[in-house]
Amino acid sequence: MRKFDFEDFLAAIEKYKIRYLFAAPPIVIRMAKHPSVAKYDLSCVETIMSAAAPLRRDSEEELEARLGTCSVTQAYGLTEAGGFCSLPPLSRHLRRPGASGVLVPNTECKVVDPSTGKELGPNQDGELWFRGPQISKGYLNNPADSATTLDKEGWIHTGDIGYYDEDQYLYIKDRIKEMIKFKGFQVAPAELEGVLVTHPAVEDAAVVGRPDQEAGELPMAFVVLKSGRMATERDIMDFLAEKVASYKRLRGGVVIVKSIPKTGSGKILRRFLRAELKERLQKMKPKL
Repeated sequence: MRKFDFEDFLAAIEKYKIRYLFAAPPIVIRMAKHPSVAKYDLSCVETIMSAAAPLRRDSEEELEARLGTCSVTQAYGLTEAGGFCSLPPLSRHLRRPGASGVLVPNTECKVVDPSTGKELGPNQDGELWFRGPQISKGYLNNPADSATTLDKEGWIHTGDIGYYDEDQYLYIKDRIKEMIKFKGFQVAPAELEGVLVTHPAVEDAAVVGRPDQEAGELPMAFVVLKSGRMATERDIMDFLAEKVASYKRLRGGVVIVKSIPKTGSGKILRRFLRAELKERLQKMKPKL
């Protein structure tokens, strides 16, 4: 497909009997929830691997239950690492829902406090660093970015927040640059988006930080409603408030929109949402 179309995507799976799919989390979530999926025979699908952004465990399990024939897994990687840094175990019974697998051979990982550089232990959120023979030597003709991304010991600083558990399974939370800073707390947009799409009236959602003089940033959501379903901004705010810690609530508000801007692979284009937010805030300013 030159341009992604969900119906064409489903039709192609049925027509060509696709067994293995690589899909970004927004596509996985849509497959789990969209009514059009029921019109197609997707029994050929054996494995769906998701990457490029975090995916909630319940979204994995929801799609597995819906299709009934496949395993939904996650992996983690980046171009600078030659592809994957972690992959799900080959044995299905060893896979862990919500995890991005385990390290690929000859690869080291450590989790570091992005503020202090201190190495962290299991189940502690920090920046993911990787080292191995597949890590690139730098960016061509860009020594400044090379110096900030790759250190002298060979570690690549990914800019991604995550953690590992006691069994060395890797979990991804969000990009450092995407994290919302509310009164000293770090709020991961992907976590809130994963909760929002469980609302019965919500088709899609994206969260950004709304600038605030006192708090720094306030979590704010752009939400797409399902066709024929109704929900107010307050309904959605209250729904989320019941499921997350107080500092993660949508104090910046909710905006109902027709669509969420995304790349062809399904990644949210937050810069467009921030630009729209900026425009909305400008219109709200009193004119002298």
